[in-house]
Amino acid sequence: MRIPRHLAIIMDGNGRWAQQRQLPRFAGHQKGVETVQEIVTEATRLGIGYLTLYAFSSENWGRPESEVEALMGLLGIYLQSQLDTMLANRIRLNVIGEIDRLPRETAAILRDCLQATAEQPGMVLTLALSYGSRNEIVRAVRDLSQQVANGHLALDGIDEETFSNALDTSGLPDPELLIRTSGELRISNFLLWQIAYTELIFSDILWPDFSATELNKALEEYSGRQRRFGLTGEQLSGDGRSTEEGGH
Repeated sequence: MRIPRHLAIIMDGNGRWAQQRQLPRFAGHQKGVETVQEIVTEATRLGIGYLTLYAFSSENWGRPESEVEALMGLLGIYLQSQLDTMLANRIRLNVIGEIDRLPRETAAILRDCLQATAEQPGMVLTLALSYGSRNEIVRAVRDLSQQVANGHLALDGIDEETFSNALDTSGLPDPELLIRTSGELRISNFLLWQIAYTELIFSDILWPDFSATELNKALEEYSGRQRRFGLTGEQLSGDGRSTEEGGH
């Protein structure tokens, strides 16, 4: 089975999972955290180098205030409870998004975990928090524009690599595989620049029911695909180019 270097997941379906069981939405989020723990453990076991989870979008701030508060509290609890596990498994925590929008207490816990795991040499676990890809791209454009205006960057010095380095994901390879759960067939403003050549798998399983077994099924499907990067299959087989090769 071919293992992607970087796996990204849109974790969707917590609310529907709870509604199907006539439970409050928060119960679905709680069960979803258990799934996060299982998938992180399995990704570590499989040797995945980078795991990026879409945990809270910039659009999610528009949800009912009580649900947002509960989600932020749950995030803090998860980080505190999993810090020792991350350290034991040499996981380095990373985050993308507008973190300054997080509640003060949650942000403080997040900063502590980022600092505590900063030197870990194993899998990089990235949480997309208060993240929206269009917002990320706009912020990158503003940053590069300011550099040009200040004379620190030439206009013709902006290329794909320069732009990628201005994004929140600077330093991370582009994902080889993106999984979305719950049966929804859309990207929902997630890593729009980074997934130009990413393989997409849409699972009908709601996130709280997603498991290590389901993850391995998705990886088996991914293993059967040929990543061509705009070339033909004959070209790849003829020149020996690896189907794991990244880039644009």
